[in-house]
Amino acid sequence: MTPFEIRTPVGELLDHVFTPAPDPRPGAERKVVIVGHGVTSHHDRPYLTHLCDALAAAGLASLRFSFSGNGNSEGRFVDCCISKEVADLGAVIDALEGWSVAYMGHSMGGAVGLLRATSDARIGALVSLAGMAEVHGFMQRHFGHLTPGKDCMLDREHARLSESFLADAREIQTTLPQASQMKVPWLLVHGTEDELVPFEDSVRCAQACPHRAQLAPVEGADHCFTDRLDEVAGLVVPWLMESF
Repeated sequence: MTPFEIRTPVGELLDHVFTPAPDPRPGAERKVVIVGHGVTSHHDRPYLTHLCDALAAAGLASLRFSFSGNGNSEGRFVDCCISKEVADLGAVIDALEGWSVAYMGHSMGGAVGLLRATSDARIGALVSLAGMAEVHGFMQRHFGHLTPGKDCMLDREHARLSESFLADAREIQTTLPQASQMKVPWLLVHGTEDELVPFEDSVRCAQACPHRAQLAPVEGADHCFTDRLDEVAGLVVPWLMESF
């Protein structure tokens, strides 16, 4: 693919990596899996790059990107929130005009994907990796003791908590209403020993969408699927090959 820019609705340049499929499978020449990261993260986390390599080997292209204010993307982290990232994802889809797209998101990126997929018919399949459903509960549990404007999230110096981030989470509360509205195939991969986003979040999403959602537990796995990436790829890649 010719190099191209992706800019958010407010003009921020999004850092991204397009991974082509050296030998695209038949019918997938114009298909791409968009990959989004979780809160305070970026697109080069090992569990994301590993999956993109696995997709390429199977004949599917991917595009992983960092949300605005994260990684090497433009923007300020203090402006980040789920609703802004939903808009960022829309800008990525806009830049891929003419392509059929699926989306795969980790943690908060999973919540972003669900919110976008239920409002944007261009997403043809959804994969949630340790996807966050109880948004407000997560923020209160992990960040409720922090002082906005002063303290950093998950002890990461660049990730200063903002009141707007918390306010957006309070407004969203939970993605379960959107889960019940899902109209495209949806795979939920979640470690049963996830220390950040409870496995129960994915269980409840799957229960809310019994005709579209498929729950794929990874027994004993943590939030980042440490030492289990081949197993995760073995769940995600065949599912996308069949469903997308």
